[in-house]
Amino acid sequence: MLTLAIGLAAAGACCFAGTVHLQHRAVHQASAGREGRALGLSAVQTILRTPGWYAGIGLAGLGAVLHVLALTMAPLAVVQPIGVLTLVLTVLLARTVLTRAVLTALVMSVTGVAGFVVLSAMTTNAALPAPDLASAQWAVLGAAALAVAARYTRDRARCLFLALATAVLFGFTSALVRAAAMAPLSSGMAVLVVAEALAAVPAGVWLLHKAYASGPAAVVVGATTIVDPLSAVLIGVLAYGEMTLGQLAGMVVPGAVAVAGLVLLAREVPATTKPAAPARRKRREGPPRIAITADTYPPHVNGAANFAYRLASGLAGRGHEVHVICPSTGGRTFTETADGVTVHRIGSLRTPFHPTFRFCPPWRASKAVPELLAQIEPDVVHTQAHFLIGRSAVRTATAAGVPVVATNHFMPENLLGYGPLPRFTHRPLARLAWRDLARVFGRATVCTTPTPRAAELLERNGLNRAVVAISCGIDRAHYAGPPEPTSAPAVLFVGRLDVEKNVHELLEAAALLPDVHVELVGDGSERHRLAALAARLGIADRVRFHGFVPDEELVRAYRRCAVFCMPGTAELQSLVTMEAMAAGKPVVAADAMALPHLVRPGHNGWLYPPGDVTELARPLAAVLADEHTRTAMGKASLDLIAAHDLGSTLDQFERVYLDITARPMVAARQR
Repeated sequence: MLTLAIGLAAAGACCFAGTVHLQHRAVHQASAGREGRALGLSAVQTILRTPGWYAGIGLAGLGAVLHVLALTMAPLAVVQPIGVLTLVLTVLLARTVLTRAVLTALVMSVTGVAGFVVLSAMTTNAALPAPDLASAQWAVLGAAALAVAARYTRDRARCLFLALATAVLFGFTSALVRAAAMAPLSSGMAVLVVAEALAAVPAGVWLLHKAYASGPAAVVVGATTIVDPLSAVLIGVLAYGEMTLGQLAGMVVPGAVAVAGLVLLAREVPATTKPAAPARRKRREGPPRIAITADTYPPHVNGAANFAYRLASGLAGRGHEVHVICPSTGGRTFTETADGVTVHRIGSLRTPFHPTFRFCPPWRASKAVPELLAQIEPDVVHTQAHFLIGRSAVRTATAAGVPVVATNHFMPENLLGYGPLPRFTHRPLARLAWRDLARVFGRATVCTTPTPRAAELLERNGLNRAVVAISCGIDRAHYAGPPEPTSAPAVLFVGRLDVEKNVHELLEAAALLPDVHVELVGDGSERHRLAALAARLGIADRVRFHGFVPDEELVRAYRRCAVFCMPGTAELQSLVTMEAMAAGKPVVAADAMALPHLVRPGHNGWLYPPGDVTELARPLAAVLADEHTRTAMGKASLDLIAAHDLGSTLDQFERVYLDITARPMVAARQR
C-alpha cells in the first residue's frame, strides 16, 4: 500500500508539472510577459480564452485525484515531499539550460527527497486517531500574512511571497484531506473541514496565478515545493502526531539536502533560462559579421563538418569577418585562426558510440556560447545543427534580436544506428527527434537545407514554415583533372563506414562480379564487420580499406576510380557524390532521399532499389564493361554538377544574410 501511495504521489507531481508549464505560459502571454504586472480583468479574460490553460486545469484535476488517493494510503510526511518532482520536471519542460549548478541542484533535490521519504516510511505512525484541527489553523494565518506582505513588494519578491502563501494553503489543504480520510470526525468538524478545503483551494489557485504573472515559473514552483510539504509535514507532526519530534530530527539531514538543492535550483534557473545575450549593436556598414555555430567541424569527417568549413572559408575569402563556434579537438577551450576564419573551440568530450566524434557537454556549451556571441557581436548567426552548441546559439541570438539562419544536415536515422536500442524503438525516437528539431529551428529567422527533398522532409516532420533549399556547393576546380592511371577499373566509396551507409551492399554486389575491385575511403564503426564480410565473401584481395586519407589522396582516389557508388539511404545531399561528379565520374546510387537529385538514370549514372544487391551489381557491371559509356556519363556528371558550384551557394547565403540583417527583428524580439 505504501509503495502504491508513493507511485500515485509521483504521478500526481508529473501532472502538476504539466499544469505549471501550461498555465504559467498562458498567464505570461495574457499579461504580456512583464514581471510584476497585475493580473487584471482583461488578462483574466485572455486566460479564459486560452486552450492550454484549460488543459492545465485538466492535469491539475487528475493530479489532485492521484494526490488525494495517495494521502488515504500513507502519512503526510511520506506523500507530501514527493511534490519536489514537480520542480524537477518544470525545469525540464521549460528547456532550462542544464549548467553544472542546475544538474547538481537536481541531484541534491531528488536524492534528499528520496532519503526523506524512505525514512518517513520507516518511522511514521500510519494510524491517525485524533487530529487536532484547531492547532492546525495557524497555517491559515501564516498564508494571510504572506499574502499581505506581497501587496507591499514588487517583482521577484512579490512573486516569492505569493508563492509561499499558495504553498501554505495547499499544505494546509492536504492536511485537511488526510484528517478527513483517516480519522473519525464529528459532523460539525466534518463540515468545517470541507468548508475550509473549499475556501483554501480557490484562494490558493488565485494566489498561484498572481505569482505566475509576477515572476518565473521556477521561483513559483521552487517556493511551493519547499514550503508545501514543509507545512503539511509540520502539521502532521505537531497537530496529528504522525511522528515524534525525535523521529523528525532524524530526518533533518536528507531534508536539508533536498531543501538546499531546491534553493540552489530556484536561484540558478532564472539566471540560466535566459542566457546572457550579445548586446545588439548599431548596424555596421559593409558585409555582415557572421558567426557560424557547428556541433561538428573539421577535423571531424562528415558532410556537415565539411560544409561548415567550406562555407566559413569561402565567406572569409570574400572579405567577410567570419567566426566559427564548434567543439574542440580535446578537453581544452581555445581560439585559433585558420584560412581567414576565427575558430572558437569549446572543450569537448569523446562520445562512447563513435570513435572520432566529439561533443560539448551542456554545462560548457550553455556557458561558452553566450559569452562568445557577446564578444563577437555578430550581425547574423548561422547554425549548422540543433544540438548543444546550435541550440544554445539559437536561444541566445533570438533573445537578443540577432537574426538566425538555421541549416539542417540531420536525419535521426544517422544516429540511431549507433546506439544499443532495439530497432522497434527507432521510429518513435525518430519522431521525437524531428519534433525537437522543429521546435529549435522554429525560432530561426530563415531555415535552409541542401535539397528540395530534404526541405520537404523537414516541413513534413513539424517545421511550420517554408524551408529554402540551398545546395551545400562544391569547389569543382579542386576535383577536376585528368584520370589517374590504374591497373584495373575500380568502384569507389567515400564516407563513414557506418550502418546507414549500407556499404555491405556494395561488397555483396562486388562478390557477384568477377575481377571487380572496390576501394573504401573513410572509417567508422562498421569497418571490422565489413572486413570480415569481405573475407567471408572471398573478395578480401579485391577490397582495399584506405581509412581516412589526406585531401590530396582523396582527390587522386576520385580521379583513379571508374565509377563511384553511394548505397546510403539517409543522404540529405551527399557531398562525396558531388565531389565524384566534379571529378567527372559516373555514379551508381541508392534510389533514396536526395540522391535522385544528383543522379539521372542513363545520363550520368544509375539508381537502384535500396537493399537489392542484384540490381546494384547489374549497373555496376554495365558501366565497368563499357569505357565509352563511362566517359559519356562522366561528362554528364560534370555538366550536372555545374549547378552546385560553391560560388553560387555563397552568393545565395550572402543574399540571405543581407536580407535578414536589413529586416526589422520585431518577431524575434517578441519571441
